[in-house]
Amino acid sequence: MRNWYHPWVAAVRIARRDAWRAKGRSLLVLAMIALPVIGVSAANITYRSSQLTPQDKLERVLGDADALLTDAGVGGEALFQDPQNERNSVAREIGDDDEYPSGSTDVRKALPAGATALSSTLGGGKLSTKHGLLSASIRELKAADPMVAGMMPLVDGRFPKTADEVAATTFFLENSGLKVGSTLKARHLDREYTIVGSYELPSALKTNEVNALPGALIAPLDRAMRAAGLPVGTEPSTSYLVKIDGGFTWNHVQAVNKKGVLATSRSVILSPPPDSEIPLYAKDGKPSAEQYTDEVALTIAATVMLLALLEICLLAGPAFAVGARRSRRQLGLVGANGGDRRHIRAIVLSGGLVIGLAAAVVGTVLGIALTLVARPWLEEYVGERFGSFQMRPTELLAIALLAVGTGLAAALLPAVNASRQPVLDSLTGRQGIRRSNRVLPLVGLVAVVAGAAIALFGFMIFEEFLLIAAGSVIAELGVVAMTPALVGMFGRIGRFLPLAPRLALRDAVRNRGRTAPAVAAVLAAVAGTVAVATYAASSEAADRAEYTASLPHGSVAVTLLAEGSSRHAAAVRDAVQKEFPVTVRADMDRIAVGNPNCSIHGSGAPDAGCGRYELITPPANECPLDKVDPARPDEEPAAKFSPAERNKMRQEDWRCEEGPSAYVDADVVIGDAKLLKVLRIEDPAAEKALNAGKPLVFDRAHLDTKGSIGIRLITDIEAADKAREEYRDPPGRIVTLPAHRMGDKAEAYGIRVIMPAATAKAEKIDTTGYGAYYALDRLPRTEEEQRLDKSLSTIGADERLFVEKGFQSETKVMMLALALFAGLVTIGAAGIATGLSQADAEADLRTLAAVGAPAGVRRTLSAFQCGVVAAMGVVLGSVAGALPALGLVLSERHRAMTEWEKAVDLGYSTLADKPYFPIEVPWPTLAVLLIAVPVGAALLAAVVTRSRGALSRRAAA
Repeated sequence: MRNWYHPWVAAVRIARRDAWRAKGRSLLVLAMIALPVIGVSAANITYRSSQLTPQDKLERVLGDADALLTDAGVGGEALFQDPQNERNSVAREIGDDDEYPSGSTDVRKALPAGATALSSTLGGGKLSTKHGLLSASIRELKAADPMVAGMMPLVDGRFPKTADEVAATTFFLENSGLKVGSTLKARHLDREYTIVGSYELPSALKTNEVNALPGALIAPLDRAMRAAGLPVGTEPSTSYLVKIDGGFTWNHVQAVNKKGVLATSRSVILSPPPDSEIPLYAKDGKPSAEQYTDEVALTIAATVMLLALLEICLLAGPAFAVGARRSRRQLGLVGANGGDRRHIRAIVLSGGLVIGLAAAVVGTVLGIALTLVARPWLEEYVGERFGSFQMRPTELLAIALLAVGTGLAAALLPAVNASRQPVLDSLTGRQGIRRSNRVLPLVGLVAVVAGAAIALFGFMIFEEFLLIAAGSVIAELGVVAMTPALVGMFGRIGRFLPLAPRLALRDAVRNRGRTAPAVAAVLAAVAGTVAVATYAASSEAADRAEYTASLPHGSVAVTLLAEGSSRHAAAVRDAVQKEFPVTVRADMDRIAVGNPNCSIHGSGAPDAGCGRYELITPPANECPLDKVDPARPDEEPAAKFSPAERNKMRQEDWRCEEGPSAYVDADVVIGDAKLLKVLRIEDPAAEKALNAGKPLVFDRAHLDTKGSIGIRLITDIEAADKAREEYRDPPGRIVTLPAHRMGDKAEAYGIRVIMPAATAKAEKIDTTGYGAYYALDRLPRTEEEQRLDKSLSTIGADERLFVEKGFQSETKVMMLALALFAGLVTIGAAGIATGLSQADAEADLRTLAAVGAPAGVRRTLSAFQCGVVAAMGVVLGSVAGALPALGLVLSERHRAMTEWEKAVDLGYSTLADKPYFPIEVPWPTLAVLLIAVPVGAALLAAVVTRSRGALSRRAAA
């Protein structure tokens, strides 16, 4: 008795033989199926390998130590922490009016008896490089100690042994242009250090850091920076690696917590105590262990994967049909010798099975190899070393089975069609009569209508983005189902075409079984491209409309904001003027209260003497919607008014208008008439006022009834902050100056007041360098920008450079990539359909050659056959892609309009804030798809097609 699997064994052997004979076609299908297997398996292995074990994580934080102790910054007060040291809280209850404790404590006093400690101090500074100066972290740690093993693996050389030696991360050496053996200096410190080794931080590869012995670099540099008048030094923080016999237990953790110290313990993390022994959970409760899952992202990924598999099936299906068509005599012999339709289907399906299995094996092996080869590059790109190489056999098997299923699905329709071919037609080579399915187009039409309704109206009702994706997929599948009928409709235009394209179109329409899958594959790729390109173009149009220029087009601003940067103002200004084509240069200073080396915002150490200033807004000029009542500070000021009153104030009361659209860090700049020229303000009265010593005021909210402005100079920042919290005017000297009000049309791009330098000096207002604005005769070239970057890095002033180039598109590269992707898919699908048509029309081509047709007819017909398939696909795809694009754009517009309407109803927005989100057609992308891609496909087919076919004997009757 013969078993059921014997026919399948024979079918697999026949399929394997046919695949080996048609190597080119087999390799093409294998590559299409194996490609996603390679990507998914490589991604799976990479993801699993990147997941660090708890032991790996602890090694990178603790090395070989048992614990890491850090100051919690609560002034030594007792606190609670969780076992992982991710959450902590002060032990005592803190009321609403109580101030949260702060301050430092000596961690060394909290060390348990018998413990060995190793200090690790982290600071920062600017270090000299081959190119100039580079901000870097400074770690003082005895890295050669065995307790540090695993935290900072040595790459080259050795760790420092003396106070004049340092080691550096490989990332720092790459950025600095230095190497092991080079000398290194820190800014403000007249001392040289020799780089004796390089290392890396496994969890932070992209870190600029140097390592020195304790006390060798941070403390001397901090003293030197203080001596230079800088308000902020290296800002060091010290923690301690601890080793103790028996490990650092939970009892040890609780003991150091009582002294205001946090602990990261190896033994506690690996073996945490029960929740009942964790005081933090008893006080604040245990947080839920729910894991966040981005359902939208997962759904989109699954949708993309399913569409990709559909694309592969549509592309590979015609290739299997080519094989079945060329083997029809062999299949006819199977039927003539007693084989039924099941056996013929099994033979064709076995082709999909054989190639699917081969693709699964090849794809998995190449995915593993790709992971091994790309792992170092991926680690550098991510900035983190992965863990051990991890492969999950069950997951890889599932991915491989997906490839097998894809091969079988691609061969299913050709197998069914081959089994329906009459035996006599297969043996004689006749095509037979093919009847098109009349039900499938109707099903497709229903799917298109339903999908369009879901995509266009589903979001409006349920406000779910997934409905757009689901409706678009359903509609696209419906269009795919309608493809045979749509291809038939294209045949009606054949009467208007010349002979060669008319023959190609007639052949495509008459043989829809091979044309429709190729057209559908092109349709799917082009539809996705058009949808994404349309949405991206529409988003870009909306962004372009909302773009706010920070300067006149073609102008440049360089500003100095950080601590100590103002002393380099002259050098920075000259560097910009030297490298850029400057026509007008306007130097600017800013008001400095207290230490001129403080940052523009007055930040610095408490004893640095930093201050700040405020531009006073008279009470009568404050908007009632923003004016807080000191008697009821918790009450929202705008809540006292109805929505209608709020709307009226925002539209009619100038005090409630929005301020300048652009932003600058200095409200008041010290400058002259050159600044007006850079800002392109032509106002003789303003220039005359500046020359007369009057400040120019661009925001009338700061002018009092006498036409003067007030500037409050604050030297005690702490007292000023406390006064603001109590809704009182902060203490400070007030300087009142008569001013010149600029017209409402004068655009200062965020500057509120321009003050002449002579006026600031007369009023005893200290100033310091702020930067400069420049007008250029053209935009700077790339090489000029690179030269300037190099010059500024040598100065090391922490400047902010900005060139106003107008709105810059960020989608050009993406548009080009989408067009290339759709073009490749189109050419591939059209090429497969052309190969199948040549297999079908071989007899006709031989007849044409026999009756004297020119040798180029074969090549011309092949070109037009390929071009016709590509043209039909891109036209249908462009139309189909409009639906998801329209759904995405309308959903964005609906969301923005809904939020704006709510804001208007509440009185927090006006008609001027109405969102703008147009439907922008990506004409360049469509032109490439509709014209360049079909023409390119036709030309490529003409190039690769031979003018003469191979001679063959006449088939037996």
